[in-house]
Amino acid sequence: PAVLVIGMFFGVPVLMALVLSLSDFDLYALGNPMYLRFVGLDNYLELLHTPLFWKSLWNTTYFVLLGMPMSITVSLGAALLLNSRAARFKGLFRTVLFAPVVTTLVAVALIWRYLFHLKYGVVNWLLNCVGIHPIDWLGDPRLAMSMIMLFAVWKNFGYNMVIFLAGLQAIPQDLYEAARIDGASKWQQFLHITLPMLGPVLMVVGIITVSGYFQLFAEPYVMTRGDPLQSTVSVLYFMFEEGFKWWNLGRASAVAFLLFLVVLG
Repeated sequence: PAVLVIGMFFGVPVLMALVLSLSDFDLYALGNPMYLRFVGLDNYLELLHTPLFWKSLWNTTYFVLLGMPMSITVSLGAALLLNSRAARFKGLFRTVLFAPVVTTLVAVALIWRYLFHLKYGVVNWLLNCVGIHPIDWLGDPRLAMSMIMLFAVWKNFGYNMVIFLAGLQAIPQDLYEAARIDGASKWQQFLHITLPMLGPVLMVVGIITVSGYFQLFAEPYVMTRGDPLQSTVSVLYFMFEEGFKWWNLGRASAVAFLLFLVVLG
C-alpha cells in the first residue's frame, strides 16, 4: 500500500509532466484537447536554445552552491552554541531561532522587500543616519541574488539547526571526556569527534537543503520578480512564466522534468 501511495503522489505527476513535455499543450489545448499535438523532443530542443533558460539554470545553481554551505554553516554554528554547557535560556533561543521556519514565506519576504527598499527601507534609513549613501539592495544585479540568498538562509536555517541539535545530543559524552583527558582542544574535539559523528546528519541536511534550494521560486517572485536584468530568475520562476504568463504548458512541463532530473541526479 505504501508503494502504491508513493506512486500515486510522486510517480503519476512525474509521468504526466513527461507526457505533457512531449506535446504542445497550451491555452487552446486546455480548452479543447483536440488541439493537443505530439511534438516529441521539440520543447527540450527549444529550451536548449533559449538563453533565459540557461540564465535561470545558472542563477539557481549559483544560489545552491553558495546558499547550501552558508545555510549548513550557520545552522551548525547555532546548534553548537545551543548545545554548549555554557549556554543559558536554551529553550528561548531555540524558539526564537526556529520561528522564521514556521512563518509564512510570502509575508516575511514582503517584509524583507520593504526593509531593504531603496527609498523607504529601514536599512537604508539607518545607513543614511550614519552618513552612508543608500544602497539599492534589490535593484542592483550584483546584490539582488545575494539578498535573496541571505533571506533564504535566515528563513530556513532553524530547521537544519534542530536536526543538528538532535545529532549533537546523540554523541556520547564519554568521547569528549576521553579527548579532554588526552589534552585535546575544543577545535580538535570538533574536528575529530563532532564532525565524524555528525557525518550522516550532515548528509541528510545537505540533501534536504540542496533539493529545497533548487526549488527556488517564492523568494524572487515576491522580492524582485526576477529582476534586475533577470539576475534573480530561477528555473522554477522561468517555468512559472512559461506556463502561466505565456501559457506554454508543454515547455513548462519540459522545464519541470529537466529540473526533476537535475535534483534527482
